Amino acid sequence: MTSLATGFARTQRWLRAHPLAFDGALAVVVLVCMLVGSFADPNGRHGPEFGGRTPELRSVVLVVLVAGALVFRRRNPMAVLVFTTAVSVVELVAGEPPAPIAMSAAVALYTVASRTDRSTTWRVGLLTMGVLTAAAMVFGSTPWYTQENLGIFAWTGMAAAAGDAVRSRRAFVDAIRERAERAERTREEEARRRVAEERLRIARDLHDVVAHHIALVNVQAGVAAHVMDRRPDQAKEALAHVREASRSALNELRATVGLLRQSGDPEAPTEPAPGLDVLDELVTTFRQAGLPVEVARADDGVRLSAAVDLAAYRIIQEALTNVRKHAGTDAKAEVSVVRVGPTVEVTVLDNGAEAEGPADGGGHGLLGMRERVGALGGRLTVGPRYGGGFRVQAILPLKARTAEDG
Repeated sequence: MTSLATGFARTQRWLRAHPLAFDGALAVVVLVCMLVGSFADPNGRHGPEFGGRTPELRSVVLVVLVAGALVFRRRNPMAVLVFTTAVSVVELVAGEPPAPIAMSAAVALYTVASRTDRSTTWRVGLLTMGVLTAAAMVFGSTPWYTQENLGIFAWTGMAAAAGDAVRSRRAFVDAIRERAERAERTREEEARRRVAEERLRIARDLHDVVAHHIALVNVQAGVAAHVMDRRPDQAKEALAHVREASRSALNELRATVGLLRQSGDPEAPTEPAPGLDVLDELVTTFRQAGLPVEVARADDGVRLSAAVDLAAYRIIQEALTNVRKHAGTDAKAEVSVVRVGPTVEVTVLDNGAEAEGPADGGGHGLLGMRERVGALGGRLTVGPRYGGGFRVQAILPLKARTAEDG
C-alpha cells in the first residue's frame, strides 16, 4: 500500500512537471470516450446499446480535431473553448445521429473556469451551456425535452462549477502559503532587528565604559607624570586613582560582556589572550584527554595580528573540542597551520564516523567560528570529508580587517 501511494505521488509530480504530456494523455482519453460514444445508441431498450449505430466519416474527423485541440487547452483556453463549442454545434446540427463532441467542450469549459475569475466563468459558462443546449434542442433528431439534451446542459454546468472550485482551492492554498512565507520573513526580520538593537546597546555600553575610564586614566597618568619629581605623594595619589579607574573599567567590562555569556561559560580570564604560540599546550590537553592529535606547521614563523592569532587559536580549540565530543572514541585529528601568500590557512581534520555538529551546520560552535572569521574578512569551510570524518578550514588574513576596510 505504501509503495502504491509512493508511486502515485511520483507520477503526480512528474505530470505536474510535464503539463503538455498530461494534456496529451487527457486528449487521448477524451478521444476514446467520444469514439466509443459514437457507436452507442442511447435509446436502446435497456440503456445504451452497441452495434446498431455507426458514425459518419465527418463525425470521426471532427472528433479527432476537437481531441487534438485539447492538447493546447492550457496555452490558450478561451480559443480552445470557442473551437470545441463551434465544432460541437456543427455536429449537433449536421450529425445524424450526432457524435458526443460536446464532451470536449465541457473539458475546455472546465479549463477556462479553473484559470480565470468567477465573473468570467459565469459569463462564458452560461453562454456555452445555452448555445450547446439550444443547438441540441432545436436541431436534434429527438424531442427537445429528452434526457440527452438536458444531459448536455448538466455536464457543461458541472464542468464550469468544478473548474471554479479548483480555481478557488488553488487561490486558497496560495494565500495560505504566501501568508506563511510572509510570517516567516517577519519573524526573521524581527529577530534580526532585535539582535541589531541589542548589539548597538551593548556597543554603546562598552563605549561609555571604556571612554569614561580611559579618560580618567589618561588625566591621572598625566598628573602623575607632571608631579612625579616634585611631589611624589601627589603622584602616588594620582597612580592610585589610575589603578582604581582601571579596576572599575575592568569590572564594568566584565559585567557588560557577561550579559553575552551563556550559563556554564567560564569567567573571563585575567591572563593575556591565547594564540598560536601556545598551540602545543592546547594540543597536549587534548592528547591527555585521549584524542591523538598531529600538528603540522608551515607558517614560516610569521607574526599574526592579535585578533587573527586569537581567532586561529579559538577555531582549532573549538574544532578539536567537537572532534572529542562527537567523532567517537577511536577518532584521530590532524591540525595544520600553513601560510599562503597574504593569508594563513588553519585546517582541522578527523576520521570520525559522525558529524561534528548539526546536519545544517547551525551549531553554536560553528556559528561562533563563522562570526570570528567573517569579522576578520576571512572564509570558513566546514563539512564532512569523503570517506568519513569532518573537515574545518579557515582562511584568515595575516592582518585583521579594520573598520575602514569595511
